[in-house]
Amino acid sequence: MNTITILWVDDEIDMLKPHILFLEDKKYKVVTCKSGQDALEALDENQFDIVFLDENMPGLSGLDTLNEIKSREPALPVVMITRSEEETIMEEAIGSKIADYLIKPVNPNQILLSLKKTLEHSRLISEKTTSNYQQEFRKISMDLSMVNSYEEWADLYRKLISWELRLEEIEDSGMFEILESQKIEANNQFGKFVDRHYPDWFGKGEGPVMSHTLFREWVKPELEGQQTLLVVIDNLRYDQWVSFEDVLSPFYKKVKEQPYYSILPTATQYARNAIFSGLMPLDMEKKYPQWWKNDTDEGGKNLFEDKFLEAQLKRLGLNLEWEYFKISSLKQGKQLAQNFNSQKKNDLTVIVYNFVDMLSHAKTEMDVIKELASNDKAYRSLTQSWFKNSPLLEIIQKARSLGMKLIITTDHGTINVKQPSKVIGDRETSLNLRYKTGRSLSYEAKDVLEAKDPKKIFLPSLTMSSSFIFARNDLFFAYPNNYNHYVSYYRNTYQHGGVSLEEMIIPFVVLMPR
Repeated sequence: MNTITILWVDDEIDMLKPHILFLEDKKYKVVTCKSGQDALEALDENQFDIVFLDENMPGLSGLDTLNEIKSREPALPVVMITRSEEETIMEEAIGSKIADYLIKPVNPNQILLSLKKTLEHSRLISEKTTSNYQQEFRKISMDLSMVNSYEEWADLYRKLISWELRLEEIEDSGMFEILESQKIEANNQFGKFVDRHYPDWFGKGEGPVMSHTLFREWVKPELEGQQTLLVVIDNLRYDQWVSFEDVLSPFYKKVKEQPYYSILPTATQYARNAIFSGLMPLDMEKKYPQWWKNDTDEGGKNLFEDKFLEAQLKRLGLNLEWEYFKISSLKQGKQLAQNFNSQKKNDLTVIVYNFVDMLSHAKTEMDVIKELASNDKAYRSLTQSWFKNSPLLEIIQKARSLGMKLIITTDHGTINVKQPSKVIGDRETSLNLRYKTGRSLSYEAKDVLEAKDPKKIFLPSLTMSSSFIFARNDLFFAYPNNYNHYVSYYRNTYQHGGVSLEEMIIPFVVLMPR
């Protein structure tokens, strides 16, 4: 490893000789200066890894020297050392992006800790994270063989997400590959669990909160006593929520976060209509045939969400002033953001935001998005970047200024599909890549969860002999005709409709304005 070179700037540098000898004994190289001007000249002539800078010096002050250093070498870490505990000095130094702030008198171990924290932060975190995951690996593997309830699956999935986010930040790609294999195994076991238990979830009190019970069970109790903004971000995975959660923290404080389960198929026309209607698709078809459309019906499948919501609010006895918006373009988002103050008269404002869904479709269709979202890490990063710069964040900021409670949720998640599974159906078979409904379906039984009698899971049938199949794991359905082209076009794209942790276990979050 190359020797780390420190520039230490202090007008009383001679009194710090013991500290310097201590660092040199630890194999650091220390260059000293007695003034800010000397330090700037030293920076012009040499390369340094870090600067220790006294705040109170005659001539060019520590803060002025700091500003000069940052204007010349913005990435060079600077540790400010001062006798003063004045808050204004701390704030100014922190505002200038110092790496650390130490109060005199300092001892050698404080200096050493600051060095390690600043310069070896990534390596130390990497080593500790790897060590911790190695210990956790066995426990997760044991959990995978024992988990047998929807609560335990939700907890395990969130644990896997937590480790994924931690491991992707470190340099040990080997550990990340091990986690990826655990995720594949988890989805294998989860598919078997859903296959065994999903039909039972519709018995009274048997199952988790799902799409059709979400509003009644979790949204309704939050609507008492405070104006509320409910945002349904289409196609939002749990890890994507975690990736932009921090962006909200200056404006809102999280008071509740609960995973809930999307119904099958994990597709917009089924899951989101179920949220707003409070009904399963079979019941929607029976009760509201004018609003429900099956896969093969012409026209948009989610055109009546506001009608479904209005009917549900009446059924629940909620006499509210409310308004519903669907945002599918930047222009619509900006327009709502500009006019959002008009919502202060409403008890409930509901926004369906379609960007993440559009992003997943764009990844399928546009090469540039395939490059930008080539894997889950990049997909999360792209979602975070969108959210930071979106009209939705501006809307949320305005909701906070109006004192509104904020609820963020989604209708289903999505999964990066890797492996094709051959399926054959007639021309009436639905087109989705992760589920199919129709008659005379031919498929690999090991690759799917079958629903030969859709009514048992409260899904409508296209014909008397229609069935549903749902892809497991990261599979996607491909027809034998033009098979190779089809596979190469859709492999490594984000799809939804099937059975996976990513698609089914999704966030419900309640936040209060700061």
